[in-house]
Amino acid sequence: MEQHAPVISLLVVVTVAFVTPILLHRLKLNYIPVVVAEIIMGLIIGKSGFDIVHEDMWLSTLSTLGFIFLMFLSGLEIDFTAFTGGKKHNILPNGKKEPNTFLVSSLIFIGIFIFSLGLSYLFVLAGFIDNAFLMTLIISTISLGVVVPTLKEAHLMKSNIGQIILLIAVVADLVTMILLAIFVSIYDKGQGNTWLLLILFAAGVILYFVAKRFKNRPLLESMSKGTVQIGTRAVFMLIIVLVGLSETVGAENILGAFLAGVLVSLLSPNQELIHKLDSFGYGFFIPIFFVMIGVELDIWSLFADKKLLLLIPLLLIGLLLSKVVPVFLLKIWYDTKTVLASGFLLTSTLSLVIAAATIGERMQVITSEMSGTLILVAVITSIFTPIAFKKLFPKEVALDRKLKIAFLGANQVTLPVSRELKSNLYETTLFHTKMDKSDKLISNSLFDIVEIDDYSLYTIEKNNIFKADILVISTGNDQTNADLALKAKQMEVARVIARIETPEIEQSLRGNDIEVFSSFMSTKTLLRALIETPSVINILTNQETALYEIKMQNEQFEGMTLRRFPFTGDVIFVRIFRGKDSIVPHGDTELLLYDRLIVTGSKEYVDELKRELEF
Repeated sequence: MEQHAPVISLLVVVTVAFVTPILLHRLKLNYIPVVVAEIIMGLIIGKSGFDIVHEDMWLSTLSTLGFIFLMFLSGLEIDFTAFTGGKKHNILPNGKKEPNTFLVSSLIFIGIFIFSLGLSYLFVLAGFIDNAFLMTLIISTISLGVVVPTLKEAHLMKSNIGQIILLIAVVADLVTMILLAIFVSIYDKGQGNTWLLLILFAAGVILYFVAKRFKNRPLLESMSKGTVQIGTRAVFMLIIVLVGLSETVGAENILGAFLAGVLVSLLSPNQELIHKLDSFGYGFFIPIFFVMIGVELDIWSLFADKKLLLLIPLLLIGLLLSKVVPVFLLKIWYDTKTVLASGFLLTSTLSLVIAAATIGERMQVITSEMSGTLILVAVITSIFTPIAFKKLFPKEVALDRKLKIAFLGANQVTLPVSRELKSNLYETTLFHTKMDKSDKLISNSLFDIVEIDDYSLYTIEKNNIFKADILVISTGNDQTNADLALKAKQMEVARVIARIETPEIEQSLRGNDIEVFSSFMSTKTLLRALIETPSVINILTNQETALYEIKMQNEQFEGMTLRRFPFTGDVIFVRIFRGKDSIVPHGDTELLLYDRLIVTGSKEYVDELKRELEF
């Protein structure tokens, strides 16, 4: 019987991990992060509850792997394109110019760190903890795992305020993880080899350049599917190499895992690979780790110690103040509700606090009771901060978000399209060179056209045309269209569509991720389709039965089957494009992030669906 005990404990933990998200869904508690719910379930079956699970070899190994994989995915979550997101400065609804996201985020994080340092010394003076360095890291860290899904659910990822909040969390994640490694090298007994960390980072740089060189080789691409899955194997090898190297140089293994995640993020992997890695982590390893956190946490011993009981509310207040006070810099541009909501969301903290508390306990810098208190506070912040953010954040900021489409050149194609696209989803502007009085009189009676002097780069930049989300260039001159399209891509316009009639120019632009159309090709294709498949053309041109493409970017619906999809009104899913695959949808087909959905239905319903899935 004793020999089967470890497997029974593992079975209980795995079963709890499986049941937890189902219970959240059935009880409509979706505002609670799943990882937090897993810790709570661990409390119920562990020392604080029924005490039916005890750590053993199986659970210890799998829990460690979960911790390593969690740190890897934390590094992978960092989107380095956010560091270049401050180049466009649109005008806010209050008339003020948007701030530079990188500059403002950096200043706010510096403020958070300084404030956290001051609060840490107060906690040391009050006798709650002996190490101010460790407490500073715990107070200043921010949970990307809570911030990212909350921003996505509120449709704020592409907004200026959303980018600022995201970038603060990214910087906090990077800095606190590096400082945690330095903390270990300084305070761990028998270590002190801080300079050896340079070997780890140097190895990371070398591996990055090696991986970048071989990433797009045709041989590797052909081996990335089927039973080989070379990309997934390469990622696991990278994790093990850097984790092993971390332990060799005297650092924590989680630093190597985090660095591996950062390197994979820098290599811009395809979404299919990211989904596989998420499945490995959040499907098995990580739930076991979080359930075991709850199992090992004895909250009754925390409540028995009056000093630790007092620390819980004081630390919660400290965490809130450390974020809200520096974030008030945003009051220069935003209203008080927006600023307060941002401060509350940035108060959320989880993974790195657990890491810091676990390491601190292992190094005997803090007691197991103190470690449990810190983890409990982190769990509390992860529950109430997203709720406070949703309650405080002005809804109109998210609802008013529209895609800005700029048309360069007024002609028989762009004029009607610009008018038809005007809706609660799109904000269209049509730019054209100065017209004579008769043309101007006719056009202004039917269309809103902004007149510009010419199509030179100076004029384009002066009129902020490159700040559009989508730029359609149709000036009547192929070379002008090509030059402006290339410049628009350099200025980081998300989508550039150019009218090109010359095949040679068309090929070169497609290679630069520029979408191309031409009157000749469109007319030829349309005529052939009318002859061969007239019914298909009727679908494409009929407003009520037209085909639309929607990009799935809302994490709330990831993994949901079409059968359970809540928007089952006047729409039909015709096709799903996933990477290079084309999928015929059916009831059991799951929606995944970045799927391109081809749907048909009424225009009003499709617009509603686009707003729900894309923004």
